[in-house]
Amino acid sequence: MYKCRLTYDEWKCITSKTRTGKEMDTPLLKGYLGLLTINTVSEKQVWKYNGNDIVVCDSGYHWMTILPKNEYYCMTVMMDECCEMKVCYIDMIDKQGCDDDGVPYFYDLYLDLIVYPDGNVIVDDMDELQAAFKAGEITEAQYNQAIMTSQKLQEGLLADIEKFRNYVKALRTNAF
Repeated sequence: MYKCRLTYDEWKCITSKTRTGKEMDTPLLKGYLGLLTINTVSEKQVWKYNGNDIVVCDSGYHWMTILPKNEYYCMTVMMDECCEMKVCYIDMIDKQGCDDDGVPYFYDLYLDLIVYPDGNVIVDDMDELQAAFKAGEITEAQYNQAIMTSQKLQEGLLADIEKFRNYVKALRTNAF
């Protein structure tokens, strides 16, 4: 398991960015909501999906981070310059916190969900989760937590793409 800070420093292609965020306690979200504005990149990042190119990181793009308290996931909604969702990447996590410098973090449990605007959800890195469990890097409880969180999201928040898109839009509109 590794610690992920919500600064996205691992994205080396991002050469200039602005990060804002705040704790929220509303009916929409109890937890952290962040917005990363990508000012410039050295090279745009493109993912393939159904034979199409989807740009997920480019100058002018925005990434909204949703990190609910007392939950075991962190969402990164990757949006273009018009704030249209390109893809949503969801990490299953073990625990979360905030560093002394005010930057939130989480411990990644390997398993991820990738949500596309058409509603398709792809389960990613199941092999990494299984390998970490077999190697003793995570406990059985952590393994099961990642699986259960993934299933809960797929059967709940992600089951209706329009409701999910409206949730994301409401957070974006009301928070930034």
